[in-house]
Amino acid sequence: NNIFYFFLVLLGWKQYTYPEIPQLSKEGDVMLGGIFSFHSSWMNKQNPYTENLNFREFQFAQAMLFAIEEINNSTELLPGVSLGYHIYDSCGSIARSVKVALDLTNGNDNVSSISEGPCTRPVQVQALMGETSSSPSTAIATVIGPFHIPLISHFATCACLSDESKYPSFLRTVPSDYYQSRALAHLVKHFGWTWVGAVRTNDDYGNNGMATFTETAQQLGICLEYSVSFFRTDPKEKIQKIIDIIKASTSNVIIAFLSHMDMDVLIRELSPHNLTGYQWVGSESWIFDSQIAAMDKNHILDGAIGLSISKSQVSGLREFMLDVRPLKSSNNGLFREFWEALFSCKFKQSQSEKIQGECTGHEDLTGVENGFTDMSLMPIFNNVYKGVYAVAHALHNILGCNKTCIYQNKLDPYLMIHFQTRDGDVVYFNKHGDPAAKYEIINWQPGEKTSVNFVTVGLYDASLTEDKQPKFLNKSLIWAGKSEMVPVSVCSEQCPPGTQKLLQKGKPVCCHDCIRCAEGEMSNITDSITCVRCPPESWSNERRDACIKKEAEFLSYKDIMGILLTTVSLFGTSLTAAVAFIFFRYRKTPLVRANNSELSFLLLLSLTLCFLCSLTFIGQPSEWSCMLRHTAFGITFVLCLSCVLGKTMVVLMAFKATLPGENLMKWFGPTQQRLSVLGFTLIQIVICILWLTLSPPFPIKNFKEYKDKIILECALGSAVGFWSVLGYIGFLAMLCFVFAFLARKLPDNFNEAKFITFSMLIFCTVWITFIPAYVSSPGKYSVAVEIFAILASSFGLLICIFIPKCYIMLLRPENNTKKNMMGKMPQRPF
Repeated sequence: NNIFYFFLVLLGWKQYTYPEIPQLSKEGDVMLGGIFSFHSSWMNKQNPYTENLNFREFQFAQAMLFAIEEINNSTELLPGVSLGYHIYDSCGSIARSVKVALDLTNGNDNVSSISEGPCTRPVQVQALMGETSSSPSTAIATVIGPFHIPLISHFATCACLSDESKYPSFLRTVPSDYYQSRALAHLVKHFGWTWVGAVRTNDDYGNNGMATFTETAQQLGICLEYSVSFFRTDPKEKIQKIIDIIKASTSNVIIAFLSHMDMDVLIRELSPHNLTGYQWVGSESWIFDSQIAAMDKNHILDGAIGLSISKSQVSGLREFMLDVRPLKSSNNGLFREFWEALFSCKFKQSQSEKIQGECTGHEDLTGVENGFTDMSLMPIFNNVYKGVYAVAHALHNILGCNKTCIYQNKLDPYLMIHFQTRDGDVVYFNKHGDPAAKYEIINWQPGEKTSVNFVTVGLYDASLTEDKQPKFLNKSLIWAGKSEMVPVSVCSEQCPPGTQKLLQKGKPVCCHDCIRCAEGEMSNITDSITCVRCPPESWSNERRDACIKKEAEFLSYKDIMGILLTTVSLFGTSLTAAVAFIFFRYRKTPLVRANNSELSFLLLLSLTLCFLCSLTFIGQPSEWSCMLRHTAFGITFVLCLSCVLGKTMVVLMAFKATLPGENLMKWFGPTQQRLSVLGFTLIQIVICILWLTLSPPFPIKNFKEYKDKIILECALGSAVGFWSVLGYIGFLAMLCFVFAFLARKLPDNFNEAKFITFSMLIFCTVWITFIPAYVSSPGKYSVAVEIFAILASSFGLLICIFIPKCYIMLLRPENNTKKNMMGKMPQRPF
């Protein structure tokens, strides 16, 4: 960059071989320089100006003159020292800006010296005021930086100028674009605009500002659909391409980081096109510019919003500007030119000249409405005013040190630290030469007829934390198309809770699809990037936006199935008790006595316990119920089968004892029967004790069976213990079946083996089918299968063994006689 700017200097020297003459000047004890673009272009020495005058720049120069005049009339600031000025016209050229800057610092003498001695010539000015734009300010600051001559800009906002290593003597009274760019990004985020377009000036101001905006926008989740640049001197074809891009875009918000001159050009080109309805977000260079608003005849910028420098007033400045008279100024050439442009008149060059629309120099400015009388740029005028005062305060500090300070020919820019203006504005510069960054949020709202009101709707203070930015006032906003509804500008709609964002391939991160969360996952925030899996005990609801606690499932007494099984269990218990009552009532009858009444009553007791043990399987599993249900079931059924086995053995032994030479009943009397029942039962008790000691059953929560339910069930603990209990029951059942099958053809009088055989057949069938049904049944249904097997096998034993006897005792009492029991009956096949 330094080489480039020095090349511009050489180019400037080549173009201007004649001494430069300041457009405005006044001698004083201490001289200040000013560089403003009074004209938008320059041509040659004979015709250096065009008719395209810039009223804004003339206003800036007037603000500088007002501040100098006010300081010279002050008795408190720089008493006895007068300030003078040399103000040059840069004509919108960076090369010319550098040229006049060097002229201001070294003088106009176009001489060269080959002397080897040191250069002792003093600088011509102590400080420079200007430029308005960032790129010429960058060029000037680069060239004069090594000489440590302060350059104070009132409107050069590029963040690049805050680098004190490159621009050690640059200061400004306008905030850096670093803060403005970030503020614009936060403003866009505040309104939920995540899909925006951007147009910028192709210079230091636009490129650096947009770079910071883009970086901050990416951090805030904002995407740029397009980002295009142009300069006001570009051919119309390039601007037409930008217009085509805007037309083809899907975003409804346009970020315009443009200088006011480039905005002028863009509005002119947009006017023939129907591009209304876009929400414009502007930078401080044009958002509060009434001339831009006046040019917007087609209301393209209606509802625009953006940041502006905080409003301020300089007492007496308006009156000073409106009191300008070309005949009052010694440097009346430039004044005359502006006067002619203001009133569309012309001054006489000679007494003999006769012209139409002659200027007298006494025309009244009061009723004139144009760019010069417009005071909407007062905040920038105030920046010029504060810049001059910053130099004055620094000089005051230098010259007034203990009344013995010697005047120095060079002003240290870092002495301009802190002061307060007459109107109460506090001015200070940080280590980067920047002031505090505070902005007002401006909204373009329709005024009377075709005018636009710049309404302050909020504030942005960079010294506050980001969570407090921006701060809006209690004022309504008007948006594009004069709508009161905040426009929407997104690539994809927000993903509601219950969904997650899935980026669209090949598109920015703001373009996505909303995918519903899978079962068992949820998202409870908008635009969630992932779905969160619910905890094991929870499950996602239907909307997938919350995790709800899973329903705990177990065989409850309140379930229909639980009620039915409980009813059947209690019915079986009651029926067994009724049979026991009948057997007790008829205990002395031959039928009861002949069928081993002691084992019969013990069998009825065990059947009662079998029916009741099924109730332990119903209800919420607990540590005790899990241990009780399987062990109680195992022991009661072994007791039951032991009794059945004893009755079967009695039938066989009784038949064998009637054969000649057989005397077996002495080995299977009542005592042996009791011991056999006790022995068989003790074996099961030992198995259960070992099971409960080594690895007992325990309650668990089964999350695998169902996705949306928790199965409360009992884990077996030791599978070996469980299958040992069942295996032992199965062994006794098979043993009973074999013995009963062998005794099935004994005489009817003594034979209940056929009923035992049939009951064991039912018992084994039930439990054989139980195993696959138990393994394949989920959740509480496996418990129901086990209860059903217990009840079915218990009813099989009760009905097959005892109901026929009850039938005889109650309905056929004539058959319940000793004679009938001892009689010979013809043998019937089984």
